Amino acid sequence: MLTLDDDYTHAVTADPNFNESMYFEFHDPESGIAGFLRLANRPNEGRGERTICLYLPDGRLAFGYARPQVHSNEAMNAGGLAVEVVTPLHDVRVRFDGDVRLVAEPAAMSDPSVALNSSPAADCRITLQYLASAPAHEQTFEAQGQSFAPHHYEQLAVVTGDVAIGTQRFPVRGHGLRDHSWGPRSWQAPWFYRWLHGSADGFGFMAAYFGDPDGSSRVGGFLFDGTEVYSCDDVQITTERDGNGFQDHIQLTMAAGGRRWGLHGDALSSVPLRHRSADGEVSTRIVETAIRWSVTEGDAPAAPIHGMAEYLDQIKAGQPVGIRV
Repeated sequence: MLTLDDDYTHAVTADPNFNESMYFEFHDPESGIAGFLRLANRPNEGRGERTICLYLPDGRLAFGYARPQVHSNEAMNAGGLAVEVVTPLHDVRVRFDGDVRLVAEPAAMSDPSVALNSSPAADCRITLQYLASAPAHEQTFEAQGQSFAPHHYEQLAVVTGDVAIGTQRFPVRGHGLRDHSWGPRSWQAPWFYRWLHGSADGFGFMAAYFGDPDGSSRVGGFLFDGTEVYSCDDVQITTERDGNGFQDHIQLTMAAGGRRWGLHGDALSSVPLRHRSADGEVSTRIVETAIRWSVTEGDAPAAPIHGMAEYLDQIKAGQPVGIRV
């Protein structure tokens, strides 16, 4: 059961791949900026993972990645990114002070070394406040023989703050979702998954679909109708892909609280990321796509809803394994 203490860091277990991570997505349709920040502690490995991914109004990507040294789990503060829990499960602050690369074409991140090394660097300072707009939703997608975020919850938020990149400044007055997980994690554990979310004033959702090699699946998530958070009973996803094989148009159906919602998602910008297995081979692809959602069925705001679609696939014989979803 989720407690207020769970908004802080946790005791490190003996698992070699123990991971505690916090993810912060935000979007401001008025200023046109969106993105996410993620920080993970892997103290038993002596390192962390820090990602800054910002979708700029002019179509460029501001991106930064680091593996800072991390030897404890006392705080979320590494690689220039710091998380402060002011009031647990209500008020959380995120700050970043470092540099990013300005990538002209986000799809070029299929070859990250070339994309980042050929792109100019810029100073970046981010200050964001996440004020809860709905109760946190706790759910695990762990399966037998897998190790991927056994402890996990998400929460919708009103997000305010500022993003400064070089001489440009973007005020943030929008919405977002934050995610917190801890326990053993291997990026190679899931066969494939689809993680979709969006939020606006008085509405928000998260839908998850985990596919397994035998063709079975596990689904879940939640929907917030402005009053109550409902757990999902069913999730159906149909994906149209672009010439790069990235999600371009998404049809999502969710059943929750005895009601159904249909949403259509259009990709605004996609960033392909990757993880290497222990032997150094590129074996996992994660495509991070900023999405504009519109509601096609069910009660929800008439205005567009912004969010993300994260598609993780293991790569076998050069192809993503979850192409059917």
